[in-house]
Parts: sequence; C-alpha cells; structure tokens
Amino acid sequence: MFSIYLLSFFSLFFVSMLFFIFGIYYLLFDYSIFIEWELFSLNGSVIVMTFLFDWMSMIFMSFVMYISSLVIYYSIDYMSNEKYKNRFVMIVLMFILSMGLLIVSPNLISILLGWDGLGLVSFCLVIYYQNIKSYNAGMLTALSNRVGDVAILMSIAWMLNFGSWNFIYYYDFISGSFEMKVITMLIILAAMTKSAQIPFSSWLPAAMAAPTPVSALVHSSTLVTAGIYLLIRFNPMLMTYNFGWFLLLIGCLTMFMAGLGANFEFDLKKIIALSTLSQLGLMMSILAMGYPNFAFFHLLTHALFKALLFMCAGSMIHNLSDSQDIRFMGSIVNFMPLTSICFNVSSLSLCGMPFLAGFYSKDLILDMVCLSWVNFLIFFLYFFSTGLTASYSFRLFYYSMFGDYNFFSSFSFNDNSYYISFGMMGLLFLSIFGGSFLSWLIFPMPQLIILPFYLSILTLFVFIFGSYFGYIISSINFSQDLCSLKFLSLMTFTGSMWFMPYISTSWFSYFPLKFGYFSLSIIDYGWGEMFGGQGMYSLFIYLINYIQSWYDSNFKIYLLTFIFWMFILLLIFLY
Repeated sequence: MFSIYLLSFFSLFFVSMLFFIFGIYYLLFDYSIFIEWELFSLNGSVIVMTFLFDWMSMIFMSFVMYISSLVIYYSIDYMSNEKYKNRFVMIVLMFILSMGLLIVSPNLISILLGWDGLGLVSFCLVIYYQNIKSYNAGMLTALSNRVGDVAILMSIAWMLNFGSWNFIYYYDFISGSFEMKVITMLIILAAMTKSAQIPFSSWLPAAMAAPTPVSALVHSSTLVTAGIYLLIRFNPMLMTYNFGWFLLLIGCLTMFMAGLGANFEFDLKKIIALSTLSQLGLMMSILAMGYPNFAFFHLLTHALFKALLFMCAGSMIHNLSDSQDIRFMGSIVNFMPLTSICFNVSSLSLCGMPFLAGFYSKDLILDMVCLSWVNFLIFFLYFFSTGLTASYSFRLFYYSMFGDYNFFSSFSFNDNSYYISFGMMGLLFLSIFGGSFLSWLIFPMPQLIILPFYLSILTLFVFIFGSYFGYIISSINFSQDLCSLKFLSLMTFTGSMWFMPYISTSWFSYFPLKFGYFSLSIIDYGWGEMFGGQGMYSLFIYLINYIQSWYDSNFKIYLLTFIFWMFILLLIFLY
C-alpha cells in the first residue's frame, strides 16, 4: 500500500546524500558548474535552460531533499486514514521538483517555472482538506504569491533587451543602469511576497490549513525561504543600489510583528507559523545588512529545527484527535516523552540555546548586529524580537508540557508510531549537531567577534528574561480584572498581526466589490437595462404591434407596402 512512499523516501534520501557530498566537495575547492541548453533564439534573445551547480545550491538542495524524504516517511502514518494517499505524495514530489528547479536556476525564465510551480502546488496543498476555511486560506496564499509572480514576469520583460535572462552574467557591466535598478526592485517585491514580509505576511499563518507534514516541508524550510534564497543570489545588486535600508526595516518590523502576534495566539500550528515568519524577518534583515552567508547559514539551521518542530506538533495533533488548541493540552510530557524531547530540543534551538543548531547562526547574527553601524531602532527591534521568541516558545512549553490535564478522557496517546518517531529522530540529531557542523563548513576561518561585556551577555539576558516573561503569560488567571480586557483594542491590534489578515482580505476587497455592486445595480440593472436589452426589446415589441395594427385596420396600406417592396425587388433585378 505504501510502496510509493517508501520508494520516494529512499530515492530522495539517496539523492540528498549525493548532493551533500558534492556540495562539500564544491565548497572545499570553490568549484562551480554551469550547464546551458539552448532551446531556441528569438530576435537576438536566446532562450536557454541554464543550471548552476555551486556549493550553495548543492547544500540547499540536499537539505530540501533530506527534509522531504523524512516528511514523506513521516506521512506514512500521519496520512494513513487518507483516502487518496498516492495523490498526496505525488503533489509533494511535484513541489520538490519545482523547488529544485528554482534552486539551481540562474536564469529568470527557469526561476519563474519553479516559482510558479511552488505557488500552484502550495495552493493545492493548502486546500487539501476541502472545506471553506482551507479554500479561503488557499485563495489568500495564491493571490498574495501572484503579486511576486507578476513582478518576476515584468523583470523578464525588462531583461528582454539584454539578450539573455542569465542575470548572473550582468552583475559587472550593467550595474548602475536604470534597467537593472528596476529589475532589482521587482525581484525584491517578488521575494517579499514569497517570504511573507510586511505587507504580505497574512498568508503564512493562513496556510496552516494544509496537512502538518506539508507545513513541516513547505511552510518552514522550502517555499517561504525561496524569496530569501533569490535575494542571496541577487545580493550584488542589492548592495549596488543601496536597497538594504528598506529591506532591513521591513525585515525587522516583520520579525517584531510576528513575535508579538505569537504571544497572543492559541493555535499550535499558527504559533509555529508566526515563529517561522519571525525567523524570515531575521534572515531578510541580516541579508539587507550585507551578510548573505549568514542569512544562508541561518536558513539551513532554521530548516532543520523548524521542520522538527512542525513534526512534533503534528504528532501532538494526531494524538489529541486533531485538536490544535494549546489550552486543551497539558502534561503531554507524561504521555509522549519522545515527542516532548524532540519538541523541547527544537524549541530551545529556535530560541538560540547555547550549542544547539540555532545558536550558531542566531548568536552570530546578533553579534554582527552589535558590531554593525545600525541605529537604535533596529538594535531594539532585533533584541526585543529575540526576547519575544523566547517568550512564545516557553509559553508554548508551559501550556503543553506542564499544567493540568485539560484534554478529554477519550484521547488515546500513542507515542510508539515507528514512522512518526523515525521522521522526528532523523531531524533531532541534526537540530543538535547541525549548527556546529555547518559553521565549520561554511566558515572555515573562525569568525572572531570581540564585544564589550554588556553586549556579550545581552543575548543571554534577553533569552532568560523572555523565557521568564513567557512563564508569567502562561500562568495568568483568567478573570474580570484581566489586563487584556482593559486594553482590548491594543491587545486585538498586537494579537492579530496588526490587522494584516483583515487588511489583506476584507478591507482590500471591499472597494472593488462595492464598486462592482454599484456598477451592477446602476448599469446592468438600471440604465443599462432600460436602454439596453430590455429597453430595445420593449421598443421592438411596441413597433411590431403598432405596424401590425396598421395592417389589421387598413388593407390599402398593406397592399401599398407590398407593391413598394415588389418595385424595389424589380429595380434590383434590372440593374
């Protein structure tokens, strides 16, 4: 029954190991390969299929394949009650193919193929459980991503004059030109939509309507980081045109907004989705500061522990009869010890706990922020958002692991599932050791950052203070004197991602729908109806009846009309 799952697992795992070995080899010898396949030429513009294999694309591809293989293996049990199991795995494989095409393409046309493939398959996966909520989430996801697709199409049109769409060739000799500036702006817009930066953030929490294995793969490690990866490739252009300040502000605000929203959320998957959004803001902002290698390093480590976090969440949801509300949870550590271990390791790695995977990338980024010439606002947003990360992680930890039994007695816990446990264990060790291993690979020369004592311990202090704040939030007793009831409008604003889901849906569509209704009632059902179809119909009926009444009342007129037409026909025949 599950042969396609096992075949996909072994194939992807093998290809992942192969890519990783090649990636290390290319990294050590600073080696790159271009493969070009010319399809046809059109008015001097050559349409070629280009693939770029360097250490970055190889290692990212190996990580995508590895996480995909474990997610498919994990799905054997998680999707066991599904009617169309093979359809699910086929859609996931189509997604991996699109992602692979995007990763190895330095050509805007093949990037668009992968990019559009990601958008389409993501829509199919979000609406997988076919209900109204999933359809709404799917439409929000698809339409938000269409903005980025249009931006890439426009950049392709702008590059038509250059003779090729391989943007890598044009870094040196047209940097500074107006055309490349416009293309860079369009690529930034595309990356902002795919990586869910403000103001396109609302689709990422909505996309949690997809099955949890999909969330572990698509909405943590691959789809949402596609925009970051594209900007890493376009990094020389970012630096040339000085767009960094804009991206830095947007990234920091996204990080701050998502961290605030996660502290007010009660849906388990949405909390993890908002933490993904927060980390995307962190990657985007450090990339904007001019450190693409740091952004790529954090992208890889984040993929490991966030995929594991989603897998643990899926295991909990699976055992809690598909309940995602963290208020129903409690004492899960007693019933699901393995899931709890994996969950806490990945959660601590997310917070930047020393010597776990997330620490190596996150601490390095925060140290570079301390070392860089950033203003106080950016500095505050970075460290306050780090504190919020610790806060929502520990709030989630206290809600789910400790406390009373808040769930129903009918729940039956089973932490012995071989497939789910194997999937989680495959990522557990990488979430512990992956950061140090990658840091030795990507940065063979030690990054020595010397800071004053108060800045050195600031990250640790923020982490401890944030975790204590999370404990305080989780132990609040609900009563009439609750602070959030006194400041309800403020709490609603911060807890609803600054009204972004409302702005992206109801507010955005209000004016077009209102205009459509107005034009329909005035034109189609109003004057248009009177002077259009119904009016003409009434006029013709009136005229026909009037002429008919002539014929009926006066035979002479009928006869004269007949003679007139016969005379006309005779003239036509004569000439």
